[in-house]
Amino acid sequence: MDNLTFTNSILLVEGLTVTPQSSYPVFILLLLVYVFIMVSNIGLIILISTEKNLHHPMHFLFCNLPLNDIMGTTVILPRLMHDIFRETSERYISYPECVVQAYFVHVFAVACHYVLMIMAFDRYVAICNPLRYTAIMTNKMVVKLSASAWGLSVFMVSILLGLTIRLSRCRSKIENPFCDNASLFKLSCENVVVNNIFGIVYTVIVFTFSLGSVFITYGKIATVCITSKNKSLNSKAIKTCGTHIAVYIIMFVSCASFIFLHRFPEYSENRKLASIMFHIVPPGLNPLVYGLQTKEIRQKFVNIWCRKKLNS
Repeated sequence: MDNLTFTNSILLVEGLTVTPQSSYPVFILLLLVYVFIMVSNIGLIILISTEKNLHHPMHFLFCNLPLNDIMGTTVILPRLMHDIFRETSERYISYPECVVQAYFVHVFAVACHYVLMIMAFDRYVAICNPLRYTAIMTNKMVVKLSASAWGLSVFMVSILLGLTIRLSRCRSKIENPFCDNASLFKLSCENVVVNNIFGIVYTVIVFTFSLGSVFITYGKIATVCITSKNKSLNSKAIKTCGTHIAVYIIMFVSCASFIFLHRFPEYSENRKLASIMFHIVPPGLNPLVYGLQTKEIRQKFVNIWCRKKLNS
């Protein structure tokens, strides 16, 4: 079949490799993780949208992060959990469904970088140029930054997947826990040099721009804090920057691993683990690190919890 053009629209997805004995524990673990991610991220969006005291540019920009985390987690975890109890030879998916899943997987991955960049820019303006913050971070600027992050993600991923779906197929197995661009163009027996070059070049550009801008921004914030006289406020700001950078590094390493390890088949198991971790760890940590470390959001959660305790 590898030497013939494959016309069937049904593909076989490798999914998670688990033993029958471990299928239930793995399912329960993934379910708990998924519920936590959904509840925490949806809760943050509802809180910010309903509380007038949180209607500020910083919080509106922050809403991009839970929205992206909800999308990135939902696009793979429910199907992964569903396939755990299926035989590996019965984990079928249609080609259009696979393309849609791959599309949102990559939009999530790219938007992670862009959203964190605009959030870092907001913190930079707030700490390094506090007197000009309200003049710079207007509602119009928030809309522009958010639209730019999502627009660039959608546009570039559309080109990425467009180059892939033009290819004919001679294979039918997705050698990954879920569908992504590299797994899709590996189904083809045609020359995929263009796909590889575009994917690598664009990935390197996004990663370089993302890594550079985030570290330069937080570096300048740390410099301002260190040289400032308000020591208590500065130590809090430095701690916040430190935790933000730690989560960013986790996201960056897991994302880079599952993208680049596609080029090295001998590390396929490491790639599969990194790809799943990328869709679980950052979406689980982001509400805690970016949400609860924000003083206003933390206070609202405490007030809501106190009211519930008093009512009960």
